[in-house]
This record gives sequence, C-alpha cells and structure tokens, in this order.
Amino acid sequence: MTMLNRYKDILTVEELCEVLKIGKNTAYTLLKSGEIKSVKIGRVYKIPKRNVIAYILKTT
Repeated sequence: MTMLNRYKDILTVEELCEVLKIGKNTAYTLLKSGEIKSVKIGRVYKIPKRNVIAYILKTT
C-alpha cells in the first residue's frame, strides 16, 4: 500500500486508473456499480483513498 502514499486522501478517476493500472472505462464501471465507493459531485467523482485500499484488499 506504500504506492498510495504519494496520493492525497481523495483520488480522481485518473489517479484511480494509475493506481489500479486500468482504463477509464473500467474505472467508471467500478465506480458506477459501487464496487469502489465514491461520491459524485456534479460530473466529478471523488474517491476516498481508503475505499481504493478496501477494494484492493477485497480483490486480492
């Protein structure tokens, strides 16, 4: 999880893609399905780092 140390507590979709090494389509699918919990403000997703960590731990 030390790879996430360089990111702030709230990630963008682009940062989520970097962390998980996935494309934007996959990222949006994970967010829309609720597999990764996030908050959508207008058209922008805000993704708490702890939720990304929870997703990684759940899938490994």
